[in-house]
Amino acid sequence: MTPSPVVKSFWDEPTGSWQYVFHDPRTLKGAIVDPVLDFDPLAAATRTHSADAIIAYVREAGIEITHVLDTHPHADHFSAAPYIKSKIGGTTAIGEHVTKVQKLWQDIYNLPDLPTDGAQWDVLYADGDAFMVGDIPVQVIFSPGHTLASITYVAGDAAFVHDTFMMPDSGTSRADFPGGSSADLYESLMRILSLPDETRLYVGHDYAPDGREAQCCATVAEHKARNIHLKGAPTEAEYRAVRDKRDATLPLPKLMLAALQVNIRGGRLPEAEENGRSYLKIPLNHFEPR
Repeated sequence: MTPSPVVKSFWDEPTGSWQYVFHDPRTLKGAIVDPVLDFDPLAAATRTHSADAIIAYVREAGIEITHVLDTHPHADHFSAAPYIKSKIGGTTAIGEHVTKVQKLWQDIYNLPDLPTDGAQWDVLYADGDAFMVGDIPVQVIFSPGHTLASITYVAGDAAFVHDTFMMPDSGTSRADFPGGSSADLYESLMRILSLPDETRLYVGHDYAPDGREAQCCATVAEHKARNIHLKGAPTEAEYRAVRDKRDATLPLPKLMLAALQVNIRGGRLPEAEENGRSYLKIPLNHFEPR
């Protein structure tokens, strides 16, 4: 029988992001997935309210955090992984191809001194790697397309699929960021859909169409039956035509140019300059307006 972790979701409304804590009910060992560091772009100020809510839940529930997991370098929010680790511990981790993302954005931001070996995380996971959270086996699936480095964590009967799937009524995630690929995304989606039908897929975002409440989970079977981009089993060419046409209409995420220079540092702000302040760089005229 497939082990079933307890999953607690945390909604970050400003960025439409889902954060998760999952734990083994027997040992109370757990992991945190994609925690958000709050950022006010108008004031250029960071806060820890979202991360502190996760920490409070973990402490109240008596969960021992063994891992703080990012699925990919996010373009829409800052990662709170290092802050979480500083407060309650846990091994920080991301996919091994993050080094390719670091090198790509190192050039865009002109950051010649940025380490691009992934050393900002404790562990870089490869496709097929496995680890335990208590009695819950976790398998890593390399699932690129949205980014070069995206991975999925399959924890027992729960899979944290980040920005591959959206909820079924929203389809799938975009693949037009630097290093993205709708062909890679299609392959990743098909691989995830090969998991058992009862597997719970926890998404990275939900933008709640038609005014419904934000949702975070649907099973493999539900996506096969109802996902608006995948029902009817489209071919790769059919899927890519729909995905690419939709992506061509989408503006860049509001926080992308701020978030990625933090997230390629593992969720750390740029080093403070001689006046004690950190600064973000914005590459002017690199991206075409949409």
